[in-house]
Amino acid sequence: MKIKLLYVCLLYSFHLCVAQTDSDFIDHYKMYYAQMQKQGDVQGIINAMTHLLVLEPNVARKDTLAAYYMNEGKYLQALNLLGIEKDTLDSNMALEVKAVSLKSLNEPARALEQYELLFRRLPTASLAYELADLKISTNDIIGANLNITYGIANSTEQMMKPYYETQTPYQVPLKVGFMYLKAIAKFRENPETNHEAAIELLDATLAVVPNFNLATLAKNAIASQKPETVID
Repeated sequence: MKIKLLYVCLLYSFHLCVAQTDSDFIDHYKMYYAQMQKQGDVQGIINAMTHLLVLEPNVARKDTLAAYYMNEGKYLQALNLLGIEKDTLDSNMALEVKAVSLKSLNEPARALEQYELLFRRLPTASLAYELADLKISTNDIIGANLNITYGIANSTEQMMKPYYETQTPYQVPLKVGFMYLKAIAKFRENPETNHEAAIELLDATLAVVPNFNLATLAKNAIASQKPETVID
């Protein structure tokens, strides 16, 4: 009986010690996390969040860690945390991380699933742009045009869209971005016959923002594909 009692006491002490140790570690990494935030050390923040997630798992912490990975361009790590499944129970943050990461990894169909879920919860012009862009790339031109129409109707003058195809990123008004997408959608609708219609739309776009580099590139590319006129 004494041996059993001693065993129970030792087991209780062990669990108490482990619990105390875990609590100490959690406090330590919370302080470490706060310090890394103060220093602006993103890798340090990620390290602290990873330890905290192991010691004290919760959904919000996992989503936040995945967002840090995404912001650092570590899309695979973000998706390894969250998965790629379409889940209506995901937080808005998780849906955005999945959508952005999948798009960045050239998985437009899977990214669309996440953006669609997010758009149902938070219908915005910016999300409409992402949806239209992805639908054009997956040849859903009807769906893209619906998102473009929504986006143009709901864009304000203050809304801007960043572009990164040049060495120096730049911005144009979001509504002008939708004008560009409208031209691309028109061309993709029928690449054999819609050269002129698409170029007219791009000209209208460039009339608003003459230095819109992506629109200029698209216009030149479409013009180069126009069939040569045969003269008898």
